[in-house]
Amino acid sequence: MKTSHNLLRREIVTAAVLLCGGLLTSTASAQPAVYQQALKATTWVLAKNSEGTSSGTGVLIDKERKLVITNAHVVGDSRNTVIFFPAMVNNRPKVERSYYLENVRKLGIRGRVIAVDRKRDLALVELSSLPEGAEAVKMATESVPQAATVHSIGNPGSSEALWVYTSGTVRTVYQKKFRTGAGQHDFMVVETQAPINSGDSGGPVVDDEGNLVAISQAIAPKARLISYCVDITEVKTFLESPWKPAPLPVTELLKTMDREFSQHSSGHYEVSFELANEEKVSVFITKDIEYYERADVRKIWTLTNVSKKAPSAETALKLLQLSARTKIGAWTMEQTQTGEYLIIYCVKLDATASADAVSSTMEYVAKLSAAMKKDLAEKPETASAGDTLANWLAD
Repeated sequence: MKTSHNLLRREIVTAAVLLCGGLLTSTASAQPAVYQQALKATTWVLAKNSEGTSSGTGVLIDKERKLVITNAHVVGDSRNTVIFFPAMVNNRPKVERSYYLENVRKLGIRGRVIAVDRKRDLALVELSSLPEGAEAVKMATESVPQAATVHSIGNPGSSEALWVYTSGTVRTVYQKKFRTGAGQHDFMVVETQAPINSGDSGGPVVDDEGNLVAISQAIAPKARLISYCVDITEVKTFLESPWKPAPLPVTELLKTMDREFSQHSSGHYEVSFELANEEKVSVFITKDIEYYERADVRKIWTLTNVSKKAPSAETALKLLQLSARTKIGAWTMEQTQTGEYLIIYCVKLDATASADAVSSTMEYVAKLSAAMKKDLAEKPETASAGDTLANWLAD
């Protein structure tokens, strides 16, 4: 009886081992197939913006309309990109970066950034063409469940290779508000323990069936093996909402305005306006774009007055009244670390405004500042008639 029991136990254990081995073999064999499927939709994204050339990853989500989605922080303030799809040799992708850069005329595809959503850190790029063999990724119908296996492809800057494969497990899915170097974000996060490196951003995260479940976004800098991805529900909401155009880079705007400009030591840009009375006023425009939700704004300002004395209550009241009456912008008073008092006029303008609108706004700021500068100029004190009579008699 004991021998029979041991024999049955060994048979159960053997069956369990064979079953687990079969599952592992099945999962392992499925990974190359998932990779090859997702690879057809994966792109290398290059964009030149005010900070230089950025490199990231993207994924083709609409073959008919030739649309690639990536992270907003990958394209930055650029409206143009260069896109590469993997060049295949013997069913394997060429992974050397130099190969693509040296053959940019043959392999590079021009892309135009047609929409951005900085809150979700997503951007949409429309391509001029598609290479043979490119296929759009299929999108999952709902959020990926916890503990599911996910696969991703990226172009990490830390590696000399492109089209790098990574796999991991979904830790959880939840709504998250957080800040990265790209700004403030608020979206449904797929948190995984698959590593994300600089250059992987914007790449596809797919399930075992090859369906897109998320877009790679960022890592938790103070934690180990915690990566954040933009959930597929956020991607769909972005695609279904009215598309907001990407703001022009500030240097492109200034060049279009046909005005001379220079970059200040602070990194912001300075434009000098010569007014009718030959007075020159410097107006500044920020190098960065501020945003809230889907509102993108540029800050334009000028320094009108610097004083070691605090502005009087009368001056403060006057500035407050003028701010209520001005067409755009407002007056502000600030104190520096050295104790000086600054009077500044500042306008926050829609970052997608045309070059003509920006030029008109900057000229308006210059004229308003010049007028206020005259009002704030210290006037010599005039003695009263009584004081004058007393002084004369004293002499």
